[in-house]
Order: sequence, then C-alpha cells, then structure tokens
Amino acid sequence: MTENLTGWYIGYAVGIVVVLVVLALVLPILKFAYDIGKEAKMIDDQLAQAVENTAALSQLNETIESAQIIVAGLERGRHRLGG
Repeated sequence: MTENLTGWYIGYAVGIVVVLVVLALVLPILKFAYDIGKEAKMIDDQLAQAVENTAALSQLNETIESAQIIVAGLERGRHRLGG
C-alpha cells in the first residue's frame, strides 16, 4: 500500500512557514521591549538623581521669607539713619 503523503508535506511546510513568520514578527518586538527596559532603567536613575539634586528647592520658600525679613530690616535701618 502506497499512501499519498503530499498533503502532510504541504501541511508541515505551511506550519513551518507560519512559525517562521511569527518568529520574524515577535523577535523584533521582544528586542524593542528589552531596549525600552534598559532605557527605562536609565531614565529612572536620572530621575532619582534629579530628585536628589533638587531636594534643596523644597526650602526655597523659607529662604525667600528669610531674605524678605532681612531686606525689610535693612530698609528700616536705612530709614532710621536718614537714608
């Protein structure tokens, strides 16, 4: 008995082509995701550094208030000295 296996061969070939096409589409997506993950880590590190570098700005209003008090005192002193 000779069996006709042509349909099986075509089916396997189509299956392999489908798998290769899916791999060709998925692998670049995975690479992009990996690259984005590396960039996200770098961005997160830079943002943490920015938070550390700008932490002193939280005291800026206190500095402004102190400067205004000093300027007001200097103006009072100038007026008392006749200036």
